[in-house]
Amino acid sequence: MFKKKKPTAALTFIAQGTKLTGMTEFSGDALIGGELNGSVYSEANITIELNGCIQGEVKCHELKVAGFFNGKLACDKLIITGSGTLEGEISCTSMEIYDGGQFIGTRVKEQLMLLDSASRTADVAEGGQDCDFAEAAGA
Repeated sequence: MFKKKKPTAALTFIAQGTKLTGMTEFSGDALIGGELNGSVYSEANITIELNGCIQGEVKCHELKVAGFFNGKLACDKLIITGSGTLEGEISCTSMEIYDGGQFIGTRVKEQLMLLDSASRTADVAEGGQDCDFAEAAGA
């Protein structure tokens, strides 16, 4: 009747105007309002907000895209909202695309080989592109 609650990890928020590059690892849920470039890993959920952007490789439980994602993704559940755009190669068990959401890429059945290097080092391409919301929105 009186069970101990499992400790939950805190929510991480990357604010609009913040730009991070490299290997990023979240212990709990994450809200991305800024830009992440590189490799992102979470055992929990990641939400890319309306002005948020991730470019690179992502491995997480659930990814919700209201902003922009470009790269490779391995997750259990993918949700693309009406304002979201996802470009790239994905491997997911479940996928939802709301009216207005855009998926440009390939969905594969097999698990993508992401973030599986022994040291989990980030391979960030030199001269990587910045998030361009005007281009993503089709302007």
